[in-house]
Amino acid sequence: MNETMVCAVGNVATRPVYRDLANGASARFRLAVTSRYWDREKNGWTDGHTNFFTVWANRALATNVGASVSVGDPVIVQGRLKVRTETRDGQSWTSADIDAVAIGHDLSRGTSAFRRPAKEGEPAVSQRPEPSWESAPDAPPESVSQPRPEPAGVT
Repeated sequence: MNETMVCAVGNVATRPVYRDLANGASARFRLAVTSRYWDREKNGWTDGHTNFFTVWANRALATNVGASVSVGDPVIVQGRLKVRTETRDGQSWTSADIDAVAIGHDLSRGTSAFRRPAKEGEPAVSQRPEPSWESAPDAPPESVSQPRPEPAGVT
């Protein structure tokens, strides 16, 4: 099947609407994507046109969107582009939707803390310390105690 897959980078424009349906969870929100370009006359970056997409998430992705995404968050959305045209009150309306496959925070513009949801029937896993991936040459791993940088903010 030929589908148009897109990757859109923008900001969450509306509060995600979460619903538990008979066939699984569903969530939707509006995504604002603004192009930027270098303006030689102004010698600086200028905002271009803003496109708005309705992003649809289903099942586990919908549940995680409801718990992780809020208005203003910079996100990256990958999914299938669906362009719809309909007539309402004699006027023709066109809308662009993205049926999301993956959604994540844009880490080039901030930090985020990832947490796996607990599976049904499993006890909650306690936080384990981050392993030290760096070690001094010729030093055993246990003797290396490097301070880790703290994130600027955790969302």
